[in-house]
Amino acid sequence: MWPETMQEIWTEKYRPRKLSDIVGQKDIIERLASYVRSGNLPHLMFAGPAGTGKTTSALAMAKEMYGESWRDNFIELNASDERGIDVVRGKIKEFARTAPLGGADFKIIFLDEADALTSDAQAALRRTMERYSRNCRFVLSCNYSSKIIEPIQSRCAIFRFRPLRSEDIRLCLQTIAEREEVNIDDIALDAIVHVGQGDMRKSINSLQVAATIGKDITIDVVYQATGNARPEEVVDMVETALSGDFIGSRAKLDEMMITYGLSGQDIIKQIHRSFYDLSIPDRDKIKLIDRTGEIEFRIVEGSNERIQLEALLAYLALVGKD
Repeated sequence: MWPETMQEIWTEKYRPRKLSDIVGQKDIIERLASYVRSGNLPHLMFAGPAGTGKTTSALAMAKEMYGESWRDNFIELNASDERGIDVVRGKIKEFARTAPLGGADFKIIFLDEADALTSDAQAALRRTMERYSRNCRFVLSCNYSSKIIEPIQSRCAIFRFRPLRSEDIRLCLQTIAEREEVNIDDIALDAIVHVGQGDMRKSINSLQVAATIGKDITIDVVYQATGNARPEEVVDMVETALSGDFIGSRAKLDEMMITYGLSGQDIIKQIHRSFYDLSIPDRDKIKLIDRTGEIEFRIVEGSNERIQLEALLAYLALVGKD
């Protein structure tokens, strides 16, 4: 039984236990499986968006390589929790310098979210990787490989994970819904896939949250549970602004923020995605996306979200008139 206190119960419950069960990363899984068969591997770096299988691949690889004794020769550290140089000099170094157990040739240190490590910690890690490579292998996971210093990258075989395909996520969600005895229609399932944007973890969590409301999941339940506005509502707001009706689009913005409790960053992301659904020339889409990027930057830097969103709607109204 999985502990009920876990926030991501379904994510852990349905996490693949073997490399062959991981979907959407066929080329990467084949290369990792070849390492397992050979009984050896270099230092590895997994780079790519969240929820695409990086942590799962590391765990599955360790379980297949070590069998029942995998916990003795595998340690997982999250660099976003402990990101200073003391972690490298303490926990990582102590684990790396001890001999493998159960007849294994080496241990594995899995450093999740390694791009959160400070520059000093990465410099210390480089030396540790070099010094203890005989009896220890490092697997680094990160969302942005550019934040990892070049000396560490050159010591690793880099695997770049890509967002999962919609059909892979959909199949997984259908399997979970059947096993959990949850009724979900095709439109609601498509909505969860749309919200997930290639992130399997986010998609599964969205399904789990929607299922807490009731066993019958509809598209309205999905968008309320995930805190996302329906795409057609966002498109309607944008088209209202482009028609020159600023007050009307502002009213729709108010309604969305109250109904879904969205933040400025959430809305600006959905507005950006809505531009591709508009029946306007590509040249005009370029102008809108350019201005949206500027507004998003201002919001991230701390400007008032409401003022910036209304400024964007005002710009759309002026562009629409022209």
